[in-house]
Amino acid sequence: MGFRESYDLWANNTYFDEDTRNELLSIKNNEKEIEDRFYKDLEFGTGGMRGVIGAGTNRINKYTVRKAAQGFANYLKNQGLSEKGVAIAYDSRRGSKEFALETALVMASNGIKAYLFDDLRPTPELSFAVRYLNCGGGVVITASHNPKEYNGFKAYRSDGCQLPPKEADAVTCEFNAVTDITSINPISYEEAIEKGLIEMIGKNIDDAYIQEIKKAQINPDLCIKYGKDVKIIYTPLHGTGNKPVRRILKEIGFENVYVVPEQEHPDPEFSTVDYPNPEEKSVFEIAINMAKKEEVDLIIGTDPDADRMGVVVKDDSGEFITLTGNQIGCLILEYILSQKKEKGELPENAFVVKTIVSSELARKITEYYNVELLDVLTGFKFIGEKIGELDDTGKKKFLFGFEESYGYLAGTHARDKDAVVATMLLAEVYAWYKSRSMNLYQGLIELFNKYGFVKEGIDAFTLKGKEGLEKISNAMETMREKSPESFGEFKVSSIYDYKKGYCLNLSDGTTSEINLPKSNVLYYKMVSGDWFCIRPSGTEPKIKIYYGISSNSLENAENKLSKFKNEILNVIRPLLD
Repeated sequence: MGFRESYDLWANNTYFDEDTRNELLSIKNNEKEIEDRFYKDLEFGTGGMRGVIGAGTNRINKYTVRKAAQGFANYLKNQGLSEKGVAIAYDSRRGSKEFALETALVMASNGIKAYLFDDLRPTPELSFAVRYLNCGGGVVITASHNPKEYNGFKAYRSDGCQLPPKEADAVTCEFNAVTDITSINPISYEEAIEKGLIEMIGKNIDDAYIQEIKKAQINPDLCIKYGKDVKIIYTPLHGTGNKPVRRILKEIGFENVYVVPEQEHPDPEFSTVDYPNPEEKSVFEIAINMAKKEEVDLIIGTDPDADRMGVVVKDDSGEFITLTGNQIGCLILEYILSQKKEKGELPENAFVVKTIVSSELARKITEYYNVELLDVLTGFKFIGEKIGELDDTGKKKFLFGFEESYGYLAGTHARDKDAVVATMLLAEVYAWYKSRSMNLYQGLIELFNKYGFVKEGIDAFTLKGKEGLEKISNAMETMREKSPESFGEFKVSSIYDYKKGYCLNLSDGTTSEINLPKSNVLYYKMVSGDWFCIRPSGTEPKIKIYYGISSNSLENAENKLSKFKNEILNVIRPLLD
């Protein structure tokens, strides 16, 4: 069926509600818009699907959500997991509550019990709930930190982990097998309740979740001692973190937590920010002004579904600066390992996990404490998968996992990044430095002085629409087939092609196998030890370039990174124009 035929079906078939049909009729003379909405089905990728909210097969709406739910239901039935039920959560985005209910009703129509949260909840709590309730799987309706126009359907397997490639492929096959959306007819909410196929959940899960998070504390007495005096400003960025983050900080001893009032309550328009991403300093503008008035030197922010955490601190000059995800992760990592070693609680079989594009500073830290560091592909599902493979089986003990994109996890209560436990630990780290008459910025400099000055960066280029996706694909293939052996003065020593599954050593032309899942990623290691990586985003119409360098001072590291980035972009930018 062509895009015009698909459009006509949606615009005229009474299966689709009046609002949907009116929205489509309003663009009846806009051929380009019709094509963009209907030239393909919204794809079910490695973790689920994410897209712009609106009517059409290439948009996220209650009908494409029904299709995703039906595909996931079919997968659960095929795997013999349907009798265990599905946990469902949602965030503060437009349509999230409706999409969560549609998912529950589709599950109920398939005889699968849905445990539906009674209000918005963080994504990591959904991961926890799947494990706590012993469900066959889970779904959270969220688009994480994407712009307000987006929403998504994210699926979880029975251990609370996002779907790894093998399981994702199986669900994708079931999703693609649903060729007629109009054949999906969910039962009513009243019928689902009457048959016991929907159970509303809430406070009992909240309480259990918070208690499990507290187990990740290392020095609770520090928080009690210093939490009474220090001040923290927190912003949930209009999302789900407000209640659990404030609760955990209060219960561990931090009595002076000030919430940014303009960003406290759920708001699907994210009206105070352009882009609800705690990686961006701009989202902290109101919080920084508040911090200046209240004389606070630590600001914490969580994204709309509270799985990512950003941090702003005051440096030695009194300026507020954002810490990178790598810096936050390494500060927490150093604290966990140093304190466990000091207390004699560092297991001999301990391991830490990071993604391949995350800081190599973590390797220096783990080597210092003689702890194993594992590298995985980008995506927290791969960290969760390693926990299942090694910790659940008793082979090794998981301590900490992080990715450069502001995702962290300590403890095994969940299998996804968790900004609630990360906030708790960051506050404890803050108290630890306070006990040594230091702040977090000084702690970061201490880290650099101990292990070396490491600096990372990232560039992301958005290329929307069909043409944009083609440019991204062509750029990756050009780099793969015609890659230069040097970028200015930076000479390449080896190229890791994760799509082809091997590493090429440029000095002798030999290759070695990469024991990770296939992925459209290219990683370049320089003779100098510096590196960069290029990959298309799995959730947005973007191509991302990650950089990592090391030097002998903070100033030299910044200058070197700037030069390194320019040399690489001189090659890659023309491929995207």
